[in-house]
Amino acid sequence: MTSTGIRLHAPAPGWAVAADVVVVGSGVAGLTAALRCEAAGLDTVVVTKARLDDGSTRWAQGGIAAALGEGDTPGQHLDDTLVAGAGLCDEEAVRILVTEGPDAVRRLIDTGAHFDESDEGGLALAREGGHHRRRIAHAGGDATGAEISRALVEAVRVRGVRTVENALVLDLLTDADGRTAGVTLHVMGEGRHDGVGAVHAPAVVLATGGMGQVFSATTNPSVSTGDGVALALRAGAEVSDLEFVQFHPTVLFLGADAEGQQPLVSEAVRGEGAHLVDADGVRFMLGQHELAELAPRDIVAKGITRRMLEQGTGHMYLDARHFGAEMWEQRFPTILTACRAHGIDPVTEPVPVAPAAHYASGGVRTDSRGRTTVPGLYACGEVACTGVHGANRLASNSLLEGLVYAERIAADVAARHADGTLGARVPAEVPHPESPAHPLLPAEARFAIQHAMTEGAGVLRSAASLDRAAGKLQDLHGAAREALREHGKTAEPGVDTWEATNLLCVARVLVAAAARREETRGCHWREDRPGRDDTAWRRHVVVRLNPDRTLAVHTTPTAEFPPTTPGPRPAQRPQERQQ
Repeated sequence: MTSTGIRLHAPAPGWAVAADVVVVGSGVAGLTAALRCEAAGLDTVVVTKARLDDGSTRWAQGGIAAALGEGDTPGQHLDDTLVAGAGLCDEEAVRILVTEGPDAVRRLIDTGAHFDESDEGGLALAREGGHHRRRIAHAGGDATGAEISRALVEAVRVRGVRTVENALVLDLLTDADGRTAGVTLHVMGEGRHDGVGAVHAPAVVLATGGMGQVFSATTNPSVSTGDGVALALRAGAEVSDLEFVQFHPTVLFLGADAEGQQPLVSEAVRGEGAHLVDADGVRFMLGQHELAELAPRDIVAKGITRRMLEQGTGHMYLDARHFGAEMWEQRFPTILTACRAHGIDPVTEPVPVAPAAHYASGGVRTDSRGRTTVPGLYACGEVACTGVHGANRLASNSLLEGLVYAERIAADVAARHADGTLGARVPAEVPHPESPAHPLLPAEARFAIQHAMTEGAGVLRSAASLDRAAGKLQDLHGAAREALREHGKTAEPGVDTWEATNLLCVARVLVAAAARREETRGCHWREDRPGRDDTAWRRHVVVRLNPDRTLAVHTTPTAEFPPTTPGPRPAQRPQERQQ
């Protein structure tokens, strides 16, 4: 068995439904997987934390990258992705992405997504940071995610896929052999189901999105609390490269004390010719990289942060006044509206911007078919680590990864269902685990976690800052365990306390991985280890959760990922240490 035996403190399920596969999440990855599974004849259930159209996908502004333009090739797309990934991309995973990507986009269009067209009638392709070609398909100017979400949600509803909305997934159910048997979940509000229940299925696809809410300021919606990564860890899955959190360079600066989701100013604005400048109007990215403002995101975020530190200010500026009102209104209407809502008119003044947490390049470790190290558990989208992004995601590759790997998961689930290797449909009488429950944190702990992470594990990190963050997180972890051990008390089960507990889990892993990687690479910037060290660190940091709730951290021997083939848990590796 791979399960840790750890689960969230929650009531026993009061209702249950059965299916062939349950997909957790309703972004591009989750809904694509669900639609392909349903098309293969599998009884599919989609579970989503909010409404079907309320995940991270709808907030994606820039677009979806694929070699669709004249003269562009998958090979060129691969080269740009490998460069951005700073030596840690899995080249085969990237090759799968760029070769299968164009047809996946065409299938998305066939599903009903409408992308902007050029005057000649083909796709209007834009350029973003790290790309040497115009290969970003967009919709509604800067509303690509919203259009993709609309098309996929409509397709799910038209095809009658079963859905459970407003449901927070809690834990993975496993059978006596440690194989996936479904999930427990809590439905918030009224509906056909209410309260804690279960969906029983021999295959579970995690597509829960990111964990941006682990930081004080993020582009992620409030639902992005790392639930999928935390569930996978409790289930015994391995998580890889969580230290590589991408901070988007250009997020609308709302003040030093602003918290929660912040408005994104898409990379596409720079792709169309906007300049990064300081308060004196100096273009400080010139000379730092051959692509200047269009360098990969980690380089631009570092450039902005360096200039902020040099000048003692909390933000820089993005100057696109030369676009004119018509271009702003037609190409970037969403961003224009957001800026004006906060009293800034980009048509007449530079936009104040600063980096904010945006995307997790690491996640639950998978193979090329989306399989994790737990039998029957799959992962795709931002919750997964497929090896595509390496140390730094190339702009607009995330939507494409969600499409391509969701399709591969659906094909694998269907094939394994057909040949019987997936296991039989799980009966409704799967028992609720009897193992001791994980103590819950009080809801207000969320803010303590976010502040500790922002101060200690943000854009700039060091051994000292990470040690301080780890200490604060350990205090929260220890207090919850002590309250349960000494007084038999834990915070009241509920959405806020479950989310806070999940955030603490992923925060501990992120800090442990960042402390282990003693170099600067991609979007992991160590002030005390400013150089990139390929000899010692061109490898992955892998973390799993032990049954005693400590973390086992180890590095892979090389840049290659080991197989995810399920099997008995290995003995502690020589280079592994407990956190």
